[in-house]
Amino acid sequence: MSLMDLEKLKMTCAGRAMAVLTSGGDAQGMNAAVRAVTRMGIYVGAKVYLIYEGYQGLVDGGDNIKLANWHSVTDIIQLGGTVIGSARCKAFMTHEGRVAAAFNLVKKGITNLCVCGGDGSLTGANIFRNEWSSLLDELLKKGRITDTMAKQHNNLNIVGLVGSIDNDFCGTDMTIGADSALHRIMEIIDAITTTAQRYLALVSGLASGADWVFIPEAPPQEGWEEHLCARLQGSRTRGGSRLNIIIVAEGAIDINGKPISSNYIKDLVQKRLGYDTRVTVLGHVQRGGIPSAFDRILSSILGVEAVVTLMEATPDTPACVIALSGNKAVRLPLMECVEMTKLVQTAMDEKRFDEAIKLRGGSFENNWNIYKTLAFHKPAQTKSNFSFAILNVGAPAAGMNAAVRSAVRSGLSRGHKVYGVNDGFLGLASGLVFEMEWHSVAGWTGQGSSLLGTKRTLPNNHLEKIVETLSKFNITALLVIGGFEGYQGVLQLYEARGRYDELCIPMVVIPATISNNVPGTFFSVGADTAVNCAMESCDKIKQSASGTKRRVFVVETMGGYCGYLASSTGIAVGADAAYIFEDPINIRDLKTNVEHLAEKMKKDVQRGLILRNEKCHENYTTDFIHRLYSSEAKGIFDCRVNVLGHLQQGGAPSPFDRNFGTKLGVRSIDWLSEKLTENYRQGRVFANSPETACVIGLNRKVISFTPVTELKEITDFEHRMPKDEWWLKLRPMLKMLAKYQTSFNEYVPGEIEHVTRRSISIDTGF
Repeated sequence: MSLMDLEKLKMTCAGRAMAVLTSGGDAQGMNAAVRAVTRMGIYVGAKVYLIYEGYQGLVDGGDNIKLANWHSVTDIIQLGGTVIGSARCKAFMTHEGRVAAAFNLVKKGITNLCVCGGDGSLTGANIFRNEWSSLLDELLKKGRITDTMAKQHNNLNIVGLVGSIDNDFCGTDMTIGADSALHRIMEIIDAITTTAQRYLALVSGLASGADWVFIPEAPPQEGWEEHLCARLQGSRTRGGSRLNIIIVAEGAIDINGKPISSNYIKDLVQKRLGYDTRVTVLGHVQRGGIPSAFDRILSSILGVEAVVTLMEATPDTPACVIALSGNKAVRLPLMECVEMTKLVQTAMDEKRFDEAIKLRGGSFENNWNIYKTLAFHKPAQTKSNFSFAILNVGAPAAGMNAAVRSAVRSGLSRGHKVYGVNDGFLGLASGLVFEMEWHSVAGWTGQGSSLLGTKRTLPNNHLEKIVETLSKFNITALLVIGGFEGYQGVLQLYEARGRYDELCIPMVVIPATISNNVPGTFFSVGADTAVNCAMESCDKIKQSASGTKRRVFVVETMGGYCGYLASSTGIAVGADAAYIFEDPINIRDLKTNVEHLAEKMKKDVQRGLILRNEKCHENYTTDFIHRLYSSEAKGIFDCRVNVLGHLQQGGAPSPFDRNFGTKLGVRSIDWLSEKLTENYRQGRVFANSPETACVIGLNRKVISFTPVTELKEITDFEHRMPKDEWWLKLRPMLKMLAKYQTSFNEYVPGEIEHVTRRSISIDTGF
C-alpha cells in the first residue's frame, strides 16, 4: 500500500464503525490483538467498539458494546487472557440469538466485525455474515429497524484472527496463544508427566528432550508397553538418568483406538519397573501467565492487517482469516481453512493416521520425525567414513546447546563420528577436541549459554594450528554454531582453501546470537529468548512505577549496531519509541518525541517507555537521552534510566529457540552428509565449491543454505549486520501504535492466499 493509498483509505474510513470481540477459550496475546485492532481502527479514522463477553455480549447488547478511545487499550498488551471477556454463547447458535446480535450492531452503526477465536468462533462469524441480509429483512418486517437503516447496513464485513493455544488451525504458521502456552509448559517441564493439546505435546516433547510422547495422530503399535519400559530402563542404565519425562497429549490412543491415560502409564511403570512415578496435569495452566514476545508481536501484526482488510472490503469480499505466512500477514478464505482443519479429524476418525500427520502441516510432520530420531537411540547399521566437529563461536546464545544435542544425535544415527570442540576456533587450534556419544548431550536442550564453551576468536591468525587439528582427528566436516564471528570465521576458512587442502571440507553455520545480525536468515537461535528477557524486564520496570507519579523510563538494550532486539522488544511492550542505528535520529526527532510524550502524559498516560539500542548513535547516548527527557519534562513527568546488559543473554532458552536450534541441527547434519557423499572420491573428501560452505537460515517459510561467498556481497562488515533487514518494515507499526503520525508508506497489505495440501506441507520452522 502506497502513502497515497493510505490517505485514500483514511478518507473512506472516516465515520465508519467497526467492532472487535474475543470468543472461545482464552489465549495469551488476545489483548495485544484487541489493542492493535482498536488503535489501527482509530488511526485510519473509524469508530471502534469493544464487544465485551464475546458473542454473549453481542447478543445481549447494551453496555456490552462500548465505544473505545485510544486509552481504552492502554497497558493491556502485557496482560494474559482477554480484558474484554470471552464467554461461550449458546444463544448465538440459535436463529433468535443472531437476530438480536444483528439488531445490536445496526443500532450502533457497525458493519465491520473482527472476531478473535478458534475455528468454532470463526465459523459462527461466517454463518452470521451469510445470514445478514435475511436477518435485516426480519428486523425490518418486525419494525425494529427502518428501511433507511437496512439500506445503510446492508453488508457485514467479517475478518478473523485465530486465537487458540492448540495451533491446530490449518493455513497459519502459528496461532495467537500457542507460543505462550509452550512457555508455560517449558517453565515446569522438569516436573511434568502429562500435558494437554497435541501440538503442545509434540513441540514441548521436542524442546524438552522427553523420553516418550503420546499424540493422537501417531498412536503406538501393539506392544508399546514393553518398548516404553525398555526405553526407560535403558536411559537409566546406559545414560545414568534419574528422571524420565513422558508427555501425554489430550486424546492419546493406541493403534486400536483405545485411550491411553496418564494414570494407566503411571501404573504400568510402577508395576513393571518399580520406579516412583508422578502425574501432573497442566490443564488451564497453559492458558495463564503473561503473553510471550512472539504472541504480542504476532497479534499486533495480524491486528493491524485485520483493520486494513475490513476497511478495504466490499460486498463481494469473502470472509477471511488473517494468518501468519512466512513472517508476514496474509488473507486466507475463512471456510477453506475451516474445511482443511476438519479433514484432520476425519482422517483420525477413519484411522488414517499417516495422513492426519501430513494434514497437520509440514512443521508438525517434521517435528514428529525429528523427535523420533533424537529420542530413540538406534545404533547405525554401518559406520561411515566421515567425522564431524561441532563448535560454538561468538557470544553465548540460548538454544546453542539444543542445536549441539540434535546435531550430535543426528550424526551418530547416521554412523558418523562426532567430535565436540571447546572454546570455538581457538579451541580447534589448541586441539581441545573430544569424541561425543549419544548420552554426552542428555539434558542439554533446556540449558542456556554454551556447554561446549565459546569464544569470539576468528581463525585467520590460527590457520596452521587449525589445519593440524583437522588432520590429526581426520575431521571431514565442520558445524559452527554462533553469531557474526561464526559466519565471518567460516568465510575466512573458505577463503583459505586455496592454501590448505584440509579446509576443503563441507562447512555450515547455524546462526546463534541474541543480536539477530547474521546474514542469510530472518531469525537466529537465541534472539527469541533475548527479546523475551528484555520484554519481561521492561514489564517489571513499568510495573515498578505503579501508584507513583507520571514516570518515563529510558531502557538500553544490547544488539551491537543491529536494532532487531530493541525494535522487537519495543513492539512487544508497547514502547513509545525505540531508537536504533538503522533508523537515524537527529535532535529535531528527539525534541518531537519528548513533546509527543509530554502531551500524552498530561492526559491519561501514567508511564512512558523509551528503548535505545546500545550503538544507535555515537553522540545521543543513553545518558544524553535520559538527561534530555528529564530536562524537557518540565514537571509533567520524571525520568529513570535502566541498562539491561547481559541478562539478555541469560536464562533458559525459549520454546522457539529450543525447537529452532533442534531443527537446524538436524537439517545441518543432513546437508553435511549429502555434501560429504557428493565430494568423497578415492578415499578422501575434497569439497572446494562455494556451495560447500554455507549459512543455514529460515527465509520466509523456507529453511535454506546460502553460500558465505554470496552473503559477503550483502554484508555490512563495519557494522556487523546484513545490508537489508526484513524487520525494519515492522517499525512503522510500532510508531503508529504509539500514536505517532507516520506515513506508513512502507506498509504492504497482506495478499490473498489459498489453503491447499501443498501450502500446508511446507515446514515453516516453528
